[in-house]
Amino acid sequence: MSDLQITGQNMTDMEVRAHADHHASLRLWLRLLSATTRIEDTIRQRLREQFGITLPRFDLMAQLEREPQGLSMSELSRRMMVTGGNVTSIVDQLEKEQLVRRQMQMTDRRSFTVSLTGAGRSVFSAMAQAHEGWVIELLAPMNESEQESLHNLLGTLKSGHPKFPKETP
Repeated sequence: MSDLQITGQNMTDMEVRAHADHHASLRLWLRLLSATTRIEDTIRQRLREQFGITLPRFDLMAQLEREPQGLSMSELSRRMMVTGGNVTSIVDQLEKEQLVRRQMQMTDRRSFTVSLTGAGRSVFSAMAQAHEGWVIELLAPMNESEQESLHNLLGTLKSGHPKFPKETP
C-alpha cells in the first residue's frame, strides 16, 4: 500500500460528501479536492519528517529559487497569496537559519529584497529533488499516458472558464 493510501485513510475524504444524486460536476470537484488534499498532506508530512520544514517555507524558497536576483516582500506575498505578515514570519525564520537574506532596496529604504543564500540554494536543491520524487511516486497509480490525458483535460478546464482569475507566476 502506498503512503498516499495510508495517509488518505487517516484524513477526511472530501469525496464522501458526494451522493449519486449530486450533479457530476460536484462529484468531480470533490474528487479533485480529495486527491489534491491527500497529495498535499503527504508532501507536507514528508517535508516535515525529512527536512524539518513546513510547506509554506518550502513554497517561499521555491519562489526565490526561480528568481536569483530576489523578490520584494510584497511580491512574495502576492505570489504565495498570503498576507505580508505571514511572509515576514517565514522570512524571519529562514533568515535565522541563514537560508535567505534580506537586502534593503536602494530605491525605497522601507522595502527589502529577499533572496536565497548559498546554503539556502543547496538545501532547497535537495528538498526539490526529493519533492519531485514524491510527486512522481504519488501519481504513479496512473501511467504516463493517463497523466498526460488528465493534464490536458485539466488544462481545458483551467483555460476554458472566463471567470477564473488570471494566473500568477
